[in-house]
Amino acid sequence: MESLLLLSILLILILAGAPIGFTLILIPFFYILVTDAVPLVLIPSQMFNAIDSVPLTAIAFFMLTGELMTSATITDRLVSLSRALIGRMRGGLAQINVLVSMFFAGMNGSVVADTATVGSLVIPAMNKAGYPPAFSAAVTGVSSTIGGIIPPSIMMIILANSTEISIALLFAAGIIPGILVGIVIMLINHYFAVKLNFERSEESFSFRRAGRELYRSSFALLIPVVLVGSVMGGIASVVEAGAITALVALFSGVFVYRTIRWTQCSTAFRRAFRNSAMVFIIIAASGPFSWLLTSLGAISDLEAWLLGMADSPVLFIISLMLFIFLLGTVMDSAVNIIIVGPVLVSVMAKAGFPEIQAAMVVIVGFLIGSVTPPVGVAYFTAATIAQVRLEEVAVALIPYIAGLFVLLLCIILIPELTMFLPGMMG
Repeated sequence: MESLLLLSILLILILAGAPIGFTLILIPFFYILVTDAVPLVLIPSQMFNAIDSVPLTAIAFFMLTGELMTSATITDRLVSLSRALIGRMRGGLAQINVLVSMFFAGMNGSVVADTATVGSLVIPAMNKAGYPPAFSAAVTGVSSTIGGIIPPSIMMIILANSTEISIALLFAAGIIPGILVGIVIMLINHYFAVKLNFERSEESFSFRRAGRELYRSSFALLIPVVLVGSVMGGIASVVEAGAITALVALFSGVFVYRTIRWTQCSTAFRRAFRNSAMVFIIIAASGPFSWLLTSLGAISDLEAWLLGMADSPVLFIISLMLFIFLLGTVMDSAVNIIIVGPVLVSVMAKAGFPEIQAAMVVIVGFLIGSVTPPVGVAYFTAATIAQVRLEEVAVALIPYIAGLFVLLLCIILIPELTMFLPGMMG
């Protein structure tokens, strides 16, 4: 009963607009203050323990890589490359939106950064071309989920840190699901493009033009290859790979493309540090809150409830997906992955699923929540950029969310989608 009350308070505060990190600390603070169950010094101790991990340092490097790319206008080159490859398709700008998100995902790993960066570039162009603003926002928000699935993924690093699963294997497991998410979104885009007769480029496809844009973007595309290859190949740790890619992004912007000045670098560093600090505050704040839920028995109750349905695979899968969906609609995806993610991975492992597959189900499921009303951060960000009412975007998101949950079901039922590449790594 106490657990439900505390979770209800957390939900009310989040819906009221209270900062997530502040809320996660405030609830255990007042609980300890009222009950005097343990010394208050437990709160800073649990906060320190939550972030006392070297791999988490990679988050700051991924944030910095994304900021340097944006400052160096490298993202503009990715848009030009995508336009050259698929701009001729019906609804080409919507498809470009998705493809740029897939490229950008391999360099940043952040859903919010993907939404803000790609949205600010593509949404104005889509609106100018006659796309409904709500549709533009929906496509941008839902395609940004790829940023947390295709490696490098900040959410993968956080979950791997909590479950002690290999980050390299999680990176490998995320490649196929991330590509499939992009394909599902593009198929839905194509349906609406044909139905609503969206624009298409009058310029025919040209191998020469595509090759030219590929050459112009070559250093940018080198970033995910270096990062993922070095981690999966065991050449570098995730922190070292993050530092290398940040250096590649800096070198590309300053010396290769020459589109970034040293003064802009300082601005990119400040933004990256600020955004990284926001992530670390949430991770640290989740420590005391996770301790509180564990001490009250909420975590063990959740595990027992789900395992009680493990005898019926159909009931177990339905209950798991409903739980992920409902929790994703009311809580931030990062908080869900930090607090509930390790429990769900453990439950799925006990039910017979490989740990890596279970981790990908949790990551994909909760990242869908990042674009799900009413608290999805990508949902809010895309709607703000498009300057459209939230309820209109929510309606436009329905077919995409439905399609992604069908894909999530496939990830649960077909282990090869997540286990094939990790299996090749041995």
